[in-house]
Amino acid sequence: MPERFYVTTPIYYVNDKPHIGHAYCTILADVAARAHRLLGDQTYLLTGTDEHGQKVQEAAARRGIDPQAHCDELHAAFKAVWPRLLCEPDQFIRTTEPRHKAVVQRALQRLHDRGLVVPREFEGWYCVPDERFWTEKELQDGNCPSCGRQVVRLKEKNWFFKMGQYQSVLRDAITSGAIAIHPAHRANEVLGFLDKPLQDLCISRPSSRLSWGIALPFDPDYVTYVWFDALLNYATAIGFLDAEPPTDGSRWPDPAATGAENYAAWWPHVAHFLGKDILTTHAVYWPTMLMGLAEAFDRPREAWLPRTFLATGWFLVDSTKMSKSLGNVVSPLDITDRYGPEALRWFVLREMVVGQDANFSEEAVVRRNNVELANDLGNLVQRTVALVEKWFDGKVPSPASPDPTTASQAAVRELAEVLLRPATAADVADPVWTGDRPAPAAVSIRSFRLHRLAADGLALVGRLNELIQHDAPFRTVRDNPAAAGQTLYCALEGLRIAATLLQPLLPSSAPEILRRVGAGGSPVQLAGLQWGQLSPGAAVASGAPLFAKHEYVAPVTAAPAAPTATQPSEGAAAPSRVQSETSPPRPDANPARPDVPIDQFAALDLRVGSVLVAEAVPKSSKLLRLEIDLGEAAPRQILSGIAESFAPAELVGQQVLVLANLAPRKMMGLQSHGMVLVSEGDQGRRVLVQPARPVAAGAGVR
Repeated sequence: MPERFYVTTPIYYVNDKPHIGHAYCTILADVAARAHRLLGDQTYLLTGTDEHGQKVQEAAARRGIDPQAHCDELHAAFKAVWPRLLCEPDQFIRTTEPRHKAVVQRALQRLHDRGLVVPREFEGWYCVPDERFWTEKELQDGNCPSCGRQVVRLKEKNWFFKMGQYQSVLRDAITSGAIAIHPAHRANEVLGFLDKPLQDLCISRPSSRLSWGIALPFDPDYVTYVWFDALLNYATAIGFLDAEPPTDGSRWPDPAATGAENYAAWWPHVAHFLGKDILTTHAVYWPTMLMGLAEAFDRPREAWLPRTFLATGWFLVDSTKMSKSLGNVVSPLDITDRYGPEALRWFVLREMVVGQDANFSEEAVVRRNNVELANDLGNLVQRTVALVEKWFDGKVPSPASPDPTTASQAAVRELAEVLLRPATAADVADPVWTGDRPAPAAVSIRSFRLHRLAADGLALVGRLNELIQHDAPFRTVRDNPAAAGQTLYCALEGLRIAATLLQPLLPSSAPEILRRVGAGGSPVQLAGLQWGQLSPGAAVASGAPLFAKHEYVAPVTAAPAAPTATQPSEGAAAPSRVQSETSPPRPDANPARPDVPIDQFAALDLRVGSVLVAEAVPKSSKLLRLEIDLGEAAPRQILSGIAESFAPAELVGQQVLVLANLAPRKMMGLQSHGMVLVSEGDQGRRVLVQPARPVAAGAGVR
């Protein structure tokens, strides 16, 4: 049944530019929002920036600028990155907005008036980077237990929220499921934290030490602790405590409703996506704050509890957490500029199981793009559409039977129907879906296993590739066009379903796939998606490759050289895609050959051909046997030494350049008549020479 889904990312701290960790959490939230729209849910996505606190004040001071100017600059950097990653938040909140300051001060005043915020002199160990006090017992080897850095001893008067009195209520809410924490082992971590006495929370800092914050309404000598300020953003954004509407051009979920009405309607459906390192502050501080506020505003303690927390893992580099000090921070925009936003979106969902850590590797980004997107999905669309255009006048064939007629067709339809099956509450809670077994898409979405949605969509693509290879419509079409039409209808219909399911990950390419297979350009909602809805006779459309292939070139470290007037004394890493100045010149792989007269070139019969069949040659590791349509009465058999660079399945349906009048010869007992022209890419991998867009088989080249 359609529901509401209010998903938030952490609001990102403006002490540096966005990195791959920020990108992962925001992409994941964007995929979740799109996926819930696929379920028919009303959906609202919030992100933003956290702009107060000591680290911001110090960063601005180091730059010699006003803290607000620093925040404006970093806010713009964060806000600009999301569209480039194809993320579409419904609202981008800032904690320096007047409407948010008003909510924070209103909440603090009410807590103070009800005796839930009290003054107290406190002495303890303070972590400046985390802006947090710790007791002696909480320190680890004398350092901050959160970040591991040095702490300082501080003694000062501050204001405290009586957080400790809500410990048992919070524990009960987590164990009962009133607050859901994903994955389950993270809930156990929070419960372990709650096994120890819960201290009251210091929610102020003296303005003599920290001026960049929201002043306490009842004591102007203090500003609000940054976490108390920041956490309230999730509620401010949808109208908590009569908050004003957004002022940046975005809208509340229901623009016609009041703030109170929006909050009442949407807060019960909130899901907070955040990194595992800030789970405790979110799952302990935030619910207790809301319980205190509910009590202060004469509501039941449980009335305003946040409902769901999803703690994501970290992307590591060489199994090490990213750190500016280690110099291993990855910029999502650098990756996007090189390989495109969908390559990055696809990689982060395929590489990381939601809730677990994963290693980030640029080489892996390229590999998944080339193999899974360009080869498995992109080539499947290209060759399927090419076969329909060639043999069925560019129209979706009519299936000879409504039911599968081969085992390959049955396997495709069986998996598609599993993925389209409606989900029950029991399904969503069933741990069996956490394995490799395909899960209904609705189960993967509602249980936050979005990596499973990506894996299962790719599994359907894999079965469709097997269908084309096993049923071979390019071979059967001459003698049994009805059977070939049945196969191609199944392939197009499977692509329609796969593209719809993968649209949350591939918001640009998926609608284009739907257009090319004759299904229009807009994904339908999952509840209305069934096998057999693709209309026979609908026009398919060919086009340029959907996903560009890329080559990964590992960074090269320049050899040390003696200092000169123009060269620093320390060797520096050369850019990954240009030759180092200290490297030896690259030898010419294709030295010049003697000129030939035009009549010798004219003697070459160069034609464009379409690959109909591709298969391995027994006992040969290098040769593939190809059947190529050159516009002749029968396909040409050509043996090509490209087996180490291409899987047979990725060649079927491709157009290639062929030297057609090369004298026939026998290889491995098979006659080959012609040569497929290729170029040599990185590390000896062959690359097909192809026309920029599809042309008729047999078209000449001159």
